[in-house]
Amino acid sequence: MSKFAEYIGSQFGNPHGFVGRICCVIMNVINKSMYKKTVDLIEAKSDDKVMDIGYGNGYLLKYLYKKTKSDLYGIDISADMLKQATERNKTAAKQGKLHLQIGDCCDLPYDDDSFFAVSSINTVYFWRDAVKGLSEIYRVLKAGGSFYNVVYTKEFLDDLAYTKKGFKKFEPEQLVAIGKQAGFDNIQVKDIAKGKSFVVIYSKN
Repeated sequence: MSKFAEYIGSQFGNPHGFVGRICCVIMNVINKSMYKKTVDLIEAKSDDKVMDIGYGNGYLLKYLYKKTKSDLYGIDISADMLKQATERNKTAAKQGKLHLQIGDCCDLPYDDDSFFAVSSINTVYFWRDAVKGLSEIYRVLKAGGSFYNVVYTKEFLDDLAYTKKGFKKFEPEQLVAIGKQAGFDNIQVKDIAKGKSFVVIYSKN
């Protein structure tokens, strides 16, 4: 694996600087079907709270707000992306509906039973502890709420040059097992693009 490929892979995990901004634009393009599927699945109302983990430049949040007008929350480890996402979501921010923070999904700064829905597009690869992260999401979800964990298949990621280091890759059954460890009983797996991407839906009873 070349140093350049390794560097690009690290930017997908923690985008920053000029290269991070470019990588996020690339992600917006290549992940378009994932964003669309997530927005289609989240049936939130204007008085609901919805959180996105790893909001990046705020691309998904913009489309969620357009559909739901919900209170949007987000956690990301990149200070650069906080600025980008806030700029992209000016309308929600002006209306007091945008609440973004820098932080870690394994230590969420929110009260129990806060959110109607939580989403994550291609971030679970970088969590320091997947069970801890899912346990935190379970804690902050309301009863009846769902977490939409959208990922690429292990086979697809294995074919990319920049995913050889720093990416934890998961089979669907692994993500189901981790969800059960975190407390979820109702878990569904749905294909987005067969053999390439899928969503695991964890619902809190």
